[in-house]
Amino acid sequence: MSTAPTSLSVTHTVGHVGQTVPLLDLHAQHDPIRAELIAAFSRVLDTQQFIMGPEVMSFEEEVAAFLGVGHAIGVSSGTDALLAALMAVGVGHGDEVITTPYSFFATAGVIARLGARPVFVDVDSDSCNIRSDLVQAALTKRTRAILPVHLFGRVAPMDELLEISQQTGIPLIEDAAQAIGAFDLQRRRAGSIGSMACFSFFPSKNLGAFGDAGLVTTDDPALAERLRILRVHGSKPKYYHRVVGGNFRMDSVQAALLRVKLPLLSGWTLGRRRNAERYRTMFATAGLENAIRLPADEPGHIYNQFVIRTARRDELQTGLKKRGVTTEVYYPVPLHLQECFSEIGYETGEFPAAEAAARETLALPIYPELTETQLSYVVDSVKTVLVEKRVG
Repeated sequence: MSTAPTSLSVTHTVGHVGQTVPLLDLHAQHDPIRAELIAAFSRVLDTQQFIMGPEVMSFEEEVAAFLGVGHAIGVSSGTDALLAALMAVGVGHGDEVITTPYSFFATAGVIARLGARPVFVDVDSDSCNIRSDLVQAALTKRTRAILPVHLFGRVAPMDELLEISQQTGIPLIEDAAQAIGAFDLQRRRAGSIGSMACFSFFPSKNLGAFGDAGLVTTDDPALAERLRILRVHGSKPKYYHRVVGGNFRMDSVQAALLRVKLPLLSGWTLGRRRNAERYRTMFATAGLENAIRLPADEPGHIYNQFVIRTARRDELQTGLKKRGVTTEVYYPVPLHLQECFSEIGYETGEFPAAEAAARETLALPIYPELTETQLSYVVDSVKTVLVEKRVG
């Protein structure tokens, strides 16, 4: 699961050269729909139904239709979506789950919380998504699930992974935390391909709530029913517990506010793709092809982040900060080298593509409300730091 830092700092920006360009400007997103958001909050306030209820049910129906899936189960966060999905297929002590070492911590953290072992395989150096050929090689008799991440808004190689899942019977669970609205070359929506998929509505996501919220999708009615039971402590009916679940319920306020935003998501995605194309044109014009590596594009890429690469990443980030351009490093320490996983026994050098990405990647502002002036300022600032500064 890929996500933003847990504290989100947002700066309103005027957009003139010399002004700050934040990584994300939620004022620019929320101001035009402020009245609709307040009305949605007031609707929940009037009903006094603050957890689950009709707002959550309506959001589940609407987002299921948007994604083209049979069932959407609202939960309390993207992390809890992953946790509930693994619980739904019975992942437990001694099991193995194959996943990527280059993602947000929750992707592997939920595996460990269930007593299972995260089995990491390296990523593709171009997309930074998991390599399907390495997944095949990592399968063992203990493999209980395969958990690919659609990193930065680009769908993982699902054809190959789906074939592995179908041949082995091992569930394929999509970590689509950064990929709502993304689709692959067959135009299949992220979240509609595997056994289940998990989404996050953290405020920085393309479809962001006003706090934590998440979603699990599936076409399997039995899995959907199990997920609905798991999110309420494993009870059905109330106070009668078939299994031990968790408190994974979605807040009504988050569902109501997300319902306001969902119809706007496709337009926002087009804005992100437009800005990505503008970046490509501007970087080419600036002659920076040899100084940075731009993210590869696909038609279904939704650019939750626009991530460039350079061996001088830290120098670039420091220089951009001085010029008022906010960036973010996703992720400086790959999961296999996190201290909490040291007992598993992975060592530096085992996953060179993931480790290189951790050293070289830097996310630039890409939100749809960015102006051409702001985009141009970002590109000029990159050139100043990496080219003109060195020459001078």
